[in-house]
Amino acid sequence: MKTGKVYLVGAGPGEHDLITLKGMKILQQADVVIYDYLVDRSILKYAKPESEIICADELSSGIYNNGFTKRQDLINRLMVKKAKEGKNVVRLKNGDPFIFGRANEELGTLVKNKIEFSVIPGVSAVNAGSCFSGIPLTVRGISSSVVITTGHEAEEKNKGFVDWNKIANIDTIVLYMAVENLSYIVQKLIAAGLKKTMPIAVISNISKICQKSIVGTLKDIVKKVEKEKISPPAIVIIGDVVKKEKRFNWFRRAKKILFTGISSERFFKKGIIFHIPMIEIRPLDDYTEMDNWIKKISIFDWIVFTSRFGVYYFFDRLFRLGYDSRILSGIKIAAIGSSTANKLKEYGIIADLVPINECSDGLIQEIKSKNIKGKKIFLPRSDIADKGLTERLRDLEAEVYPCVAYKNVMPDDLPDIDLNFFDEIIFTSPSTVRNFIKRYGKIPKKVKIRSIGWVTQKEIEKWKL
Repeated sequence: MKTGKVYLVGAGPGEHDLITLKGMKILQQADVVIYDYLVDRSILKYAKPESEIICADELSSGIYNNGFTKRQDLINRLMVKKAKEGKNVVRLKNGDPFIFGRANEELGTLVKNKIEFSVIPGVSAVNAGSCFSGIPLTVRGISSSVVITTGHEAEEKNKGFVDWNKIANIDTIVLYMAVENLSYIVQKLIAAGLKKTMPIAVISNISKICQKSIVGTLKDIVKKVEKEKISPPAIVIIGDVVKKEKRFNWFRRAKKILFTGISSERFFKKGIIFHIPMIEIRPLDDYTEMDNWIKKISIFDWIVFTSRFGVYYFFDRLFRLGYDSRILSGIKIAAIGSSTANKLKEYGIIADLVPINECSDGLIQEIKSKNIKGKKIFLPRSDIADKGLTERLRDLEAEVYPCVAYKNVMPDDLPDIDLNFFDEIIFTSPSTVRNFIKRYGKIPKKVKIRSIGWVTQKEIEKWKL
């Protein structure tokens, strides 16, 4: 049997989209993914549906524990086992694989077993912590040297492994795994000659909604960290560069917006968009009804697509039945908005109607001029779609045939969040409103609520948000 290949991939330190483009592409081709618990599980959506997904931190109590008790031994043996089975393996590591990531132990095992490997760098916690707190690690005239060290010494080393006297002479000091030993570290640095007034910052949960940046001096930082109940994962930055935080901390100052829909993130809107979809799209268990309609699709005068997912699942079934876009010859196509129209273009279809006002209201207003009286309209939609569009098209005396093309469900793994963190929440459909209420309850009064479309607004009013 041909032996597989192993990739050590850096996943970044927080939000799932901090993984590199190359790391994501490799993840999409993996047969097995072994990930650390600190890795944002949202990254796993890039893996193939059939990939075997294994949490490295659950191995000691799982089916892979064949008498071995050390977590690292289990990971090493599992990588070798899967590769020798001919599987292509991704070892997904938090941050960057070569910065406090125990890559030495894992690569050593792969070399010993003659298994091919590659290492893909990731955004490290030090890089992201610096950028997301507005603290540059080097500043001309202030800092031209940086040291990265651990605040939690390896068990096999004697105490005193870190030479604090040497470290104290570096312009900027970055510490990993230091929160729990912060009092001890501060004492050592002061004893090594650093002033008690030296600026220090602690950044926890980097890039995530719950990110916190605590700034102080060596004299008062321990009390501040205890007061704010800062816990790992976090990094510590020490040096005069920390003074820049007050001016450059864009994350702290920016408007925080929670976007609940599933359309692409809008990076150039004012503020920071946190994308937590309140809905998830899944295929149907049975496509018999839709397949039967597609087989006689030529009887229709119009097909009205109300989402890009309706487009995807329609064409997925069309292709599975052995047809292509030519079967739609002579049929008019309407798309409710630009994203739906763009999805149609991927299949070689330019919509005949795309309303300027991208909602059902806009669609109805513009399709009126097309004289649809007596016309047969096929309407692929979600399982929970509002029936209003169907009824309004029938009011125009069209023959409308709605058909469920996909399921719209509430995600299983919505994270715990503090709603007071946000300045604004944007809802994109009635289902995002309902699922939000079910998961999080009422919204604090200080948080502004925005809706996309009047149907969504009606749902918001219904819940008295």
